[in-house]
Amino acid sequence: MKLFGKYLLILFKSQMQYRASFWLLSFGQFFIPFSVFAGLYFMFERFGQIQGWQFYEVALCFGVIHMAFSISECFGRGFDMFSSLVASGDFDRLLVRPRGTVVQVLGSKFEFTRIGRLLQSLIVLGWAIAGLDVSWTLPKIVTLILMIASGVFIFTGIFILVAAMCFWTIQGLEIANIFTDGGREMAQYPLNIYQKWVVRFFTYVIPFGCANYLPLLYVLGKTDGSPLPYMLSPLAGFAFIVPCLLVWRIGVRHYRSTGS
Repeated sequence: MKLFGKYLLILFKSQMQYRASFWLLSFGQFFIPFSVFAGLYFMFERFGQIQGWQFYEVALCFGVIHMAFSISECFGRGFDMFSSLVASGDFDRLLVRPRGTVVQVLGSKFEFTRIGRLLQSLIVLGWAIAGLDVSWTLPKIVTLILMIASGVFIFTGIFILVAAMCFWTIQGLEIANIFTDGGREMAQYPLNIYQKWVVRFFTYVIPFGCANYLPLLYVLGKTDGSPLPYMLSPLAGFAFIVPCLLVWRIGVRHYRSTGS
């Protein structure tokens, strides 16, 4: 963690060398999800509800998933840009250093301009919490925090899987955007508005449903039976990163230098 902190400090200082560019990019990142949220707001203004879900309930789901994505994109950007290290042969340098490759790749790139997206998500989350008629007990607050953290682990796990594929494909696969950007767009709504196969896939394979939909039912008081499984469902997001790291280790073992 000390090494990771040094990576953070070095890259933050480098990005702050061009402060006007930094703040303009942060400002732009604030308005990218804002336009999406505006579309969500006007949709509810027109239709009132979506399959029984009210605006503030969906806004809570929106805020959680976009906050998780912005945090993951900020700190996991090294894996998202990993293909350039493989294609150029620069990954060789990471292999001879006395630290794990995961920490080094994680620390190779940070996108601090995502603070704009994070701020917008925080505003939406606060607005949703203020508008909901929910009694916020300690277990519900902890569950909400776990929802965000679980989403961060899921998105980071996907970034790791995509990066691991570069050991065989060299270049990054654009199809991976289905599970990153597409997963974010899909998970900003409660899962039960989709087809059953979509719900199953994004619950048992890529557990976005465990990060937002199932615990959301508990937070809103819509659970059937014991609330404990709904409270603990975000833990699936933490478990998701384990097989992702295993695939990464397999990829590192099969890495062949580009020879450049």
